[in-house]
Amino acid sequence: MINAVGREIPDEILKLTGKEPFQGNHYKEGVPFRRYAPIIRPVMNNEHSKLVKDIHEALVRCKAHNGMTVSFHHHFREGDLVVNMVMEEIHKMGLKNITLAATSLGKAHDPLVPMIEDGTITSIQASGVRGKIGEAISHGKLKNLAIMRSHGGRVRSLVTGETKVDIAFIGAPTADEYGNLRGVGGKNNCGVLSFSHVDGDCAEYVVAITDTLVPFPNFPAHISMTKVDYVCVVDAIGIAEKIATGAAKPTTDQRKLMMAEYCTQVVVNTPYFKDGFSYQTGVGGASIASTISLTKIMEERGIKMGFGVGGLTKPMCDLLDKGLVRVLLDTQAFDVDAVTNVLNPAHHRITAGAYANPFNKGAFVNKLDYVILASLEVDVHFNCNVVVGSDGIITGAQGGHPDTAQGAKCTIVICPLLQGRIPAICSEVTTVTTPGESVDIVVTDYGVAVNPNRPDLLEALEKADCVPLKTIEQLRDEAYAITGVPNPVEFGDRIVGIIEARDGTIMDVVREIKD
Repeated sequence: MINAVGREIPDEILKLTGKEPFQGNHYKEGVPFRRYAPIIRPVMNNEHSKLVKDIHEALVRCKAHNGMTVSFHHHFREGDLVVNMVMEEIHKMGLKNITLAATSLGKAHDPLVPMIEDGTITSIQASGVRGKIGEAISHGKLKNLAIMRSHGGRVRSLVTGETKVDIAFIGAPTADEYGNLRGVGGKNNCGVLSFSHVDGDCAEYVVAITDTLVPFPNFPAHISMTKVDYVCVVDAIGIAEKIATGAAKPTTDQRKLMMAEYCTQVVVNTPYFKDGFSYQTGVGGASIASTISLTKIMEERGIKMGFGVGGLTKPMCDLLDKGLVRVLLDTQAFDVDAVTNVLNPAHHRITAGAYANPFNKGAFVNKLDYVILASLEVDVHFNCNVVVGSDGIITGAQGGHPDTAQGAKCTIVICPLLQGRIPAICSEVTTVTTPGESVDIVVTDYGVAVNPNRPDLLEALEKADCVPLKTIEQLRDEAYAITGVPNPVEFGDRIVGIIEARDGTIMDVVREIKD
């Protein structure tokens, strides 16, 4: 069946998953559902201890079994140690057919590949995967489908009961013996624990893993003791200095700085740039540079931001320190400065559900004026691909890309004309992760394209004469003139993964790469 972005979703996949093809951003608007709730085991005995001696004991007490689903957060990013240590114990216990439902997986989790190959892990659900796990899935080593969801889509899958987590493991920089958890105050701080709130609400068992046990009560708790079954103390849960690895880094690349300047000009010359505007930016070099240049214009014009939201970096925290933003709403800290800044009383933690869940009564992304995003590819229909590389290998993550793109009044995607020698502006993206109906403006190093569905934005930029405006087709043609029309990636017949839309319908499928 052909879905709303023109992708064919095979009938066997629809039957296997019980899902529908993507039918547009607002297909599930106002459709009621009953929220899923797990079994609760009351604790009334005041002598009950939640402390366990090790992960093995936690698994035994939580009735670990073949075919179970375990979940993890990725707040430690490439410094994460929790996923591997838990999965190593599961492997030692000889358990098989495990579904790994992590918020995201990266190079830190490369050691899990042998567990995919031997059938310990047979299903993966995440916003995306990087490193050797992505390669393993792309080469057909995972037995079942990999399901890739946005941050908001993951919350939806848990609160609807589509994903039922048997044991949630929450790496916590600090915990008390009764399970009050915080993202700060320990040896390996990550700032916030936003992604794990829904796991605490929906998992059958919740195990806190910490390397810093503190006196009761560990307050104000980021995750309450009322959600935690057991507490396990280990030597180290993460490597704090690796939080920023591969993510939030400033750039000195002149091409990226040019795109950053174009992006800033787009923001300041469109109608939503006024006192009290709301804003989110990504963590790519151009996005960070754009925030820095935007700060200077805000100071010159006396304009302050109402709120900044999402994964935060030092430039966003600098806005708060300078009094240029009223509040920051934090779902993850991309660098050490953001981890430290969370102690500022105007720097607030919010849950991933409050941030982006499409199945609640309104998420913060719906109140965004601007979001600045990046993409591996953008096609002439303004569809974006942020998961599958030009070589067909799974190499990225949806994150909050589809959530914020749909929610914001003005969605700006920064994408160079070429990624190396490969056209990034193309006729059709390899895999659709964010639909073109969500994207308003594409900024490249060769010019800026406005979605024809937004004549108001095009008129504003034409009037300002601030950036070189081109059609998306012109940009595609310029890319092809430089490199030639690329040969399509050769895929096999087997489908190894699906890209879910925010509402749980299928946006696209990912096929096994041909060796």
